[in-house]
Amino acid sequence: MEITIEDFQKVEMKVGLVIEAERIEGTRLLKLKIDLGSETRQIISGIAEYYKPEQLLNKKVIVLANLKPRVIRGYESQGMILAAGCKEDEERGVRPVLLTPDGDVPQGTKIC
Repeated sequence: MEITIEDFQKVEMKVGLVIEAERIEGTRLLKLKIDLGSETRQIISGIAEYYKPEQLLNKKVIVLANLKPRVIRGYESQGMILAAGCKEDEERGVRPVLLTPDGDVPQGTKIC
């Protein structure tokens, strides 16, 4: 499906810094606190089988910041961290890998 540049401009992606990370017991989920520069967000991510919480602390990630919040297993998720590798890719043996900036950019920097 193709989208227009106007559609793409509606998507707000920013650099975030993981400042807290913990596994939600009994799930494949991690509860992350991410500093976006001007605010901190809680994001629930299904990457616990690929990343340990301590691997993510102080890691810069790309966040989809204007995704409508939703409750996952009783926890509000206020965005999404982006990764390469989706469910179809996992079936071929490709594990998800978090997208990170190639260089030192401050939290809150917009992806464009």
